[in-house]
Amino acid sequence: MRKINYIVVLTFASIFGLVNACQDEFLEVSPQGQLSGEVLATADGVDALLIGAYAMLSGSSGTGFGWQAAASGWVYSSIRAGEANKGTDSGDQPDINPIQNFTETASNPYLNDKWRSLYESISRTNQVIVVADEALASGAITDAEHTLFINQARALRGHFHFEAWRMWEMVPYLDETMDPNEVTNSADIGPMIIADLQAGTNLPNDMGQIGRFNGTVSRAILGKALMDLNGDYAGALTQFTQVLSGTKPDGSAIGLAPTFGEIFDAENRNGIEAIYTLQYSVNDGSGGWNGGWGEALNFPYKAGASPGGCCGFYQPSFDWVNSFRTSGGLPLLDDSYNADPVLNDQGILPSDPFTEDAGELDPRLDWSVGRRGIPYLDWGDHTGQDWIRDQTYAGPYSPKKQVYRLAQEGAGLTEVGNWTSGFTANGYRMIRAADVILLQAECMIETGDLAGALANINTIRNRAANPAGFVMEADGVTPAANYVINPYTSFANADEARTALRMERKLELGMEGHRFWDLKRWGIAQTEINRFLSNDAAILTSAYSSGVTFGPEDVTYPIPQRQIDLSVGNLVQNR
Repeated sequence: MRKINYIVVLTFASIFGLVNACQDEFLEVSPQGQLSGEVLATADGVDALLIGAYAMLSGSSGTGFGWQAAASGWVYSSIRAGEANKGTDSGDQPDINPIQNFTETASNPYLNDKWRSLYESISRTNQVIVVADEALASGAITDAEHTLFINQARALRGHFHFEAWRMWEMVPYLDETMDPNEVTNSADIGPMIIADLQAGTNLPNDMGQIGRFNGTVSRAILGKALMDLNGDYAGALTQFTQVLSGTKPDGSAIGLAPTFGEIFDAENRNGIEAIYTLQYSVNDGSGGWNGGWGEALNFPYKAGASPGGCCGFYQPSFDWVNSFRTSGGLPLLDDSYNADPVLNDQGILPSDPFTEDAGELDPRLDWSVGRRGIPYLDWGDHTGQDWIRDQTYAGPYSPKKQVYRLAQEGAGLTEVGNWTSGFTANGYRMIRAADVILLQAECMIETGDLAGALANINTIRNRAANPAGFVMEADGVTPAANYVINPYTSFANADEARTALRMERKLELGMEGHRFWDLKRWGIAQTEINRFLSNDAAILTSAYSSGVTFGPEDVTYPIPQRQIDLSVGNLVQNR
């Protein structure tokens, strides 16, 4: 049998669980034993530690964190930005409610778990560097092996710090030389993040394994960091251009998938568009921890036979669904789409008649959202309220992008015999080509190349317009809705191009964990989220607090009070 050519997320088997790391919950690790540096300071030992660091990309890895720290950021980015509601009912995972309502406090346990997950991840990368240095000094590894280990660890460390910065901005930077009991969060850590990610760009493009960071992956993250941290669009443009001419970590080509819907099929988790996918695995003895634990709640709550068997979270919002309305094949860029909402079955029983929307729609809608009357992959038509746990609380729509096909259940792609089959091998597409193409377009706009931006945006729209990729009725030949999508002909100025680009990212990448970070970078989070609230909060009065608003302080999350207390004054609150 051919050896599987990628790193899976190793949890209980990871040797890192045996390493004595930090003693303080600030970087909480719960070792079950200790191994000396001499035992680990070999090529195999360092690589095992490195795999333990990669394992934390999922945010969980058997450490007690789950959906609170999911890599997809579905709570902290997509729900926060109004693409989706928490879903299910008000009493389920109630600590998400204040995050959705912008009333979270520093004592919210979700925030503490996210912090702990990220800083445990950073601790693991630093352990790799320490032991790799020991192995080099003893002659157990070569200079070339040492460089390869160090640059992977630094790229991971840069990524984890960047994630922490996005959440809190005022965060401590920790490298292998620092005492975690003495660090503060008073310094700008941007230069250190950039330096770590730049180290990753020295990695080969062909790492021989799909689950490792390579030069291309590191450049993609570096480009995002240059934009978010420094507003350096010219520098980011250089990185994204190299990404699109690079390769995936296993040396294979990068490009757009022919159709939009196929991107999210578990069979295509490492397809041509997936520049970097978190490698989930199932039925491996980990009890589901390797199977995308952080996403396991995000399946429809379908009466009788539900995909995943649980749980009704992460329901698309009215505003996001309405954004897919088109006129002449183009989006309604003036935000008038809520005045012509997509017809839905809110308040309509499954036994009552319902007429589907006949207006023009972007075809990406029905690969992104489950809605009544439309085929839901191969599970049959979505029949309405019986797919929703509490429609009055979170609306009539179901998540769809990360859901597996019925034919894949128990076929090696879903967990068997656990409390949910929502543990799957359908890894999270952390970086995909369309994301980078649109980021490149954004950089082109900000550096004066409107023609280049137009071409990039239309590349994405033309892919979406491929009729071979439309959701079809059961006959396989009739489109499930009135799909009309066309390219832009021109942009009159940079403002017009920005508006189109921002909408395109919303439509193409929605519910993939990008939206809130986009709004922050564009400086429009307060305006855009309050505009969203003026529509959805008026409809879902049980999900949103009365008079809820998004203020300037809500652009960052409060630093967990538990971490401030543990630091004994070294950390200060950021808001």
